[in-house]
Amino acid sequence: MFEKLDTMELRYESIQAQLSDSAVYADAERLRTLNQELRELSPIIEAYRAWKRAGAARQEAERMFSDPELKDLAREEWEAETVRQERLRDELRLLLLPRDPDDDKNVILEIRSGVGGEEGALFARSLLRMYMMYAQKRGWKAEFLNLNETELGGVRECALLVEGESVYARLKFESGVHRVQRVPETESAGRIHTSAATVAVLPEAEEVDLRIDPKELKIDTFRSSGAGGQHVNKTESAIRVTHLPTGLVVECQDERSQYKNRDKAMKVLRARLLELEREKRDAATAAERKSMVGSGDRSQRVRTYNFPQGRVTDHRIGLTLYQIDAILDGALDELIDALITADRAEQLASS
Repeated sequence: MFEKLDTMELRYESIQAQLSDSAVYADAERLRTLNQELRELSPIIEAYRAWKRAGAARQEAERMFSDPELKDLAREEWEAETVRQERLRDELRLLLLPRDPDDDKNVILEIRSGVGGEEGALFARSLLRMYMMYAQKRGWKAEFLNLNETELGGVRECALLVEGESVYARLKFESGVHRVQRVPETESAGRIHTSAATVAVLPEAEEVDLRIDPKELKIDTFRSSGAGGQHVNKTESAIRVTHLPTGLVVECQDERSQYKNRDKAMKVLRARLLELEREKRDAATAAERKSMVGSGDRSQRVRTYNFPQGRVTDHRIGLTLYQIDAILDGALDELIDALITADRAEQLASS
């Protein structure tokens, strides 16, 4: 491990030297690549240098063991630096775990109402609001790619493009079935109903990641409309793209421009096709490693939001928080941090 860290430190110093060269700033792509690599290496090198400083302090304390006046003080110092080195060694093991290559990507976040009819659609609306507020708290940009609403303001399905730092790394464990238990506003008898919505978090795919043959696409235009057929556009600006080999269909009617809708529909299609490839690849290694936080399968029940008890339970790690209002207002960090920690622990156990 430490030979690898020595090599990484040399690379870190090399990047710093390159970034001090004004010629690098004339090449925007090279500058972006070097800065990205520096950001990834920085926490590792900082922890490694702290580990080495603790080791040097430990050796210095050992040299004072022979001094009767300083022996007790030196022993305390030695023990403190030993504990510090062990903690930093564990931290380095975590930092050196293989990174998901998609962690720094933006995401296509899709929400679809599930069982429960209109109540399921209203819950999908609550989830949409939750993720929009979380994006705002993180300083991310969230843009609608598609929004299909019901007459009562629920969401049948929607797609968001979320852009920012470490978006996929933070949101990837949100994929799956989210269940809600509450008394619907339309329920006169006060009975608790169970409804659900499905969330899919897909890393945004660039054209260089996935090339689509235009001959494999069927593109239809139609007039977009709001809930219940309201707000009908007089022009056929809505787009429906069908990928013939897979049968995947993407619709986008959020923009009044046909070209903008087509561009957004293609973003969603590329992300879905890349996800299909990922699922095929992961299926081959699923038997070797199954994470505690699940595979991200959209059919997997991941979380329950229980209004009568004011709790949110993540079933993958058995975590229950009695903060339902705060969570639905976008306070997701405690849940997400716990999921990331569980995933890292599983990776360490299987490495």
